[in-house]
Order: sequence, then structure tokens, then C-alpha cells
Amino acid sequence: MTRASAEDTPDGRSGRGGQDEPPISVDVADPAPSADTPDTPDIPVATDARPAPKRRILADLTPLRTSADYRRLWVGNTISWIGQAMTALAVSLQVYDITHSSFSVGLVGLFSLVPLVVFGLYGGAIADTVDRRKLGLYSAAGLCALSFALAGAALAGYHHVWFLYGVVALQATCGALNSPARTSMIPRLLPPEQLPAANALNSITTTSGTMLGPMLGGLLVGLWGYQAAYVIDAVAFTAALYAMWRLPSMRPLADGPGTGTPGTPGADGGKRQRASVLDGLRFLATRPNIRMTFFTDLCAMVLAHPRALFPAIAVVWYGGDAKTAGLLAAAPAVGALLGSVFSGWFGRVHRHGLAIALSVAAWGTAVAVFGLTRNLWLGLVFLALAGCADTISMVFRSTMLQAATPDAMRGRLQGVFIVVVAGGPRAGDFLAGTLGDLTSPRVAIVGGGAACVVAVGLLVTRWRAFLRYDARDPRP
Repeated sequence: MTRASAEDTPDGRSGRGGQDEPPISVDVADPAPSADTPDTPDIPVATDARPAPKRRILADLTPLRTSADYRRLWVGNTISWIGQAMTALAVSLQVYDITHSSFSVGLVGLFSLVPLVVFGLYGGAIADTVDRRKLGLYSAAGLCALSFALAGAALAGYHHVWFLYGVVALQATCGALNSPARTSMIPRLLPPEQLPAANALNSITTTSGTMLGPMLGGLLVGLWGYQAAYVIDAVAFTAALYAMWRLPSMRPLADGPGTGTPGTPGADGGKRQRASVLDGLRFLATRPNIRMTFFTDLCAMVLAHPRALFPAIAVVWYGGDAKTAGLLAAAPAVGALLGSVFSGWFGRVHRHGLAIALSVAAWGTAVAVFGLTRNLWLGLVFLALAGCADTISMVFRSTMLQAATPDAMRGRLQGVFIVVVAGGPRAGDFLAGTLGDLTSPRVAIVGGGAACVVAVGLLVTRWRAFLRYDARDPRP
């Protein structure tokens, strides 16, 4: 028997990160030649009688074992996400404490949305022409500095809502530059067959941070004030800075005639073309299934995203305080984390479009039912179910996007992705906060969840081919 090694990453570097581990391999039948038989074409014969492997239930940790660079990046991002989630809740609580208005809390989302839209698109174009490692490193340093600015203002007793809005807008700008660079690196660190597992692990990063961050943020604000959450966030960001600093150079690969050898950095140092936002949008226009991944996610995040109402709900519905708001914000992340941990079955799903549509509809349904409850623990259960559905949607949406996009265009498409996945919730914050003030939190939440389900149904009725998408024969 001979073994075919599959341990090299797409850019030709070993995915082991220098570790002495056995290679990932598959058995190939290779019968020994015999002098008693004439030369004949090789015919593969299945001689391996080993039992089929057990079906995986828990998350696949192969990307963490095979790539030290990816492992450091994952650990650093997980720690920094916890700090950012703490800061997000602390800012919302501080704005509500200053203004006592859900509309003002919703404005936090609006002040984040505009920079995300603008710099998310252009950040993706920049990531296609510069060293993505440097772009990610500098933008992460900016986020760290802004957390220190929030901490300094809180320690100095400077409590002004417009200062908070300004810092949030700058954070969104840095985040919009950081995310396309960081996300477009992953297909360079791992082989294609590990991308679904990596996306599930990335979901653990975001959801564990979103779960622990609000709980810790609410606890810290309640015990020691806003400055405690901001200081810890700034310190936590050093983990992401270290991971980015240890990465190798990440210049975009050359693609197309006259740009060097495919799969290698361009001979002109990555400045082979002027990356255009419009080029990315034109590319997206030719991929209807990829467009549908964006449309369905917008249904969930814009129409059925009740986060801005959590501070008011915690007081009005449940008679709680900052800690109650932290539980509400963390509940979707708990469900999302469970969905990520038990994601081993994701690799057996081939109808990705159908899975996305069903999971987004499940999100809207769970949010609507949450709006009808008045029991805190029952409400937390439905928020957790919504988070689990969101994880399923995210993994398959990310996998479809990465599989259909060449490296030279990957930054721009990730820029569009960050506009949708980060800008959508902020638009949802503004919509929910506005409707909550104009009507009531119950109307805003139940109506938003129902609107999400209806919108997804209309989309799949219009583009039915999305439901037939098969990962074994992908048609973007």
C-alpha cells in the first residue's frame, strides 16, 4: 500500500507549522507487480477491509492541528472577541444610562453602519492589493487604541454620548479594514477540504466571545463601572496583535495572464492591478447563489435583530438590570456555540442553499416566539435556539463564498461579506430601536421575526435554484 500525502496548504507551505505530526493521508490500492501476469493498465482494487469511520458529531479540530499560523490566529481572535463583546454591551449600557432611550441605543448601530459599508467595501479592495498581514496588524492596533480611549474617558468621568458615537464609528472603520484582510487569509493557511471545519471553528470564536463578553461586561459594569470593561478589552486585544504579527507575509496571489505564476505572489509585489470595488460587485452579479447567501442573511439581521431592545427589555419585562441585559445578549451566543461544538455533521450536508434557507427561517421563528414570552428563562431558550440556527446559516454561507471566489477577488468579496454580516445587525439595531420607541418592544420583536420568515419565503420562491445548490456540484 502507498499513501498519498495531503498536508500541503494551497500556497505550497507545509500546513503543520513545523510540528512533527503524522501526515494526513488516504489509502490507495497499489498491488505489487507479478512476473506471472502480463503488463496491464492499473486497475484500482479496494483491498482495505477496515470499518468505515464513525460519523463525527463534535467539531472537527483538524485545522487547529495542522496549521500553527491558523491556530495562533484562532486563539488570538477568540480572546479579542470576548473583549470586543464586553465593550459593545458596555457602550450600549452607557448610552442608555446617559439618555434613557432605546432610540439612542439604536443610533449606536447606525453610527457603526455607515463606516462599515464604506470601509468594508474599500477595505476588501485594499486587501486585494497590499500585504494582508500588515493591513490586519495595523487595523487591529487601531482597535486596541480605541479601547484605551474609551477606558481613559470613563476613568476621567467624561460621559458624553457623542464621544461614544464617535469612538464606535472609528471602531467600525478599523473593523471593516481588519475583517476582509483576516478572513481572506484563511484559505491560504488551510487546504480547501478543511474550510467547512475552519468556518465552524471561527463560529466558535465569535459565539464564545459573544456569549462570555456580554456576561462579563454586564458583571464588570455592575461591579466596577464601564472603565473596567474597556480596560480589559484593550488588554485582550494584544492576543490578536501577537497572532497577526507572527503570520508570514500575505500578499495577494497573482491570477490571470501577465501577472506571474498562478498561486504565487505577483512579480510586481502585489500591485499587479488596481483593485476596484466595482469589479467585486460585477463578479458578485454573476453568482446568483452567492448573492442569495447575502440576501437571506440580511432578512435575519435587519428584520429580526432585537439586540438594541435588550437594555429596555431587561428593565421593563423582567425587572432586571445590567446583568439581565448581559444574559439576554449572551443567550444567542450560547446557542450558536452549541451549534458550533456539535458541528461534526455539517460535512455530510450537501444541499447548502436549502440548509441556509431553513436555518434563517428558524431564526425568525425563534425571535418571534421570544417576543411573545414573559418568562426570562424561557425567553433565553428561544434566543439560544435562534443563535444555533444562525451558526448553521453562517457556516454554509461562508463555505459557499470561499469555494466560489479566486484569491485575487477574495478580499473584495469578503468586504461585501463584512458589510452584510456586520452592517446588517447594526441596521437591525437602528430599526428595532426605532420601532420599539414608536410602538413597543413586543411589536418590534414579533413583527420583525415574522417579517424575516416571509421575506425568506419570497426570496426562495423567486430564486428556486438556490434550494437545489449541491456542494458536490457547486454552481455559484
